[in-house]
Amino acid sequence: MRGLADRSFIVAGGATGIGAGAALRLGEEGANVVVGDINLAGAQATVERITRIGGQAIAVHFDLADEESVQALVDATIARFGAVDGLFNVGADLSPGNLGRDRTLLDTDLDVWARTLDVNVVGFVRTARAVLPHLLANGGGSIVNTSSGASVSASDGKRPAYGASKSAVNALTRHIATNWGRAGVRCNCVMPGLVMGELQEQQNDIALQKMFLDRVPTTRLGRPSDLAAVVAFLLSDDAEWINGQVWAIDGGANMRN
Repeated sequence: MRGLADRSFIVAGGATGIGAGAALRLGEEGANVVVGDINLAGAQATVERITRIGGQAIAVHFDLADEESVQALVDATIARFGAVDGLFNVGADLSPGNLGRDRTLLDTDLDVWARTLDVNVVGFVRTARAVLPHLLANGGGSIVNTSSGASVSASDGKRPAYGASKSAVNALTRHIATNWGRAGVRCNCVMPGLVMGELQEQQNDIALQKMFLDRVPTTRLGRPSDLAAVVAFLLSDDAEWINGQVWAIDGGANMRN
């Protein structure tokens, strides 16, 4: 893809799953990759996969809920590679102690709402605010956010905080595209369906997998590589006329005009 080789990209949440897959794809395309994650061991494992194929990458411990660590992630990118050319936001708090307590409006404690919005939405605000000045100074660049089908549909009537956070990510994406598109900054969003990353493989929720396949016009569940290909494209110069879009990458689960 045009415009990836020798450029530097931050994957904010690249230890496992979709983030790790995207980081690896960017490395395969010749990009310099900074893999940030609260799970440093996982980020380092992703970097090892990239370096084994001859790519350039570093791992940085950071927390979407901590503004100082977000700034340190960007500073580490500049220190190692001299520039920031793009950002993939993919981190979220999916822990049992948070997402696992996100049930219905009447059954979900307000601390779950506060934590979910702080990490899943304000976390993306923190990373975008830290990266945008560098993209503007470069004359442009690309940001790709990660949303969810939960932002446009409700599957089991639960997880209202998570769904609301992802709807906010969609709005944030449009805000960035609208305000800085004429300065050369593109911002788009991927909206995955059920993607079988490490966490989903470990959980092995057969009922959830069957439910998804029963209502989707496709032959299989998603793979991290499916999202990685789209993310790499949206970060590349091949997508230079795509801005402010939320793309459903879900096997057809959410067909929209």
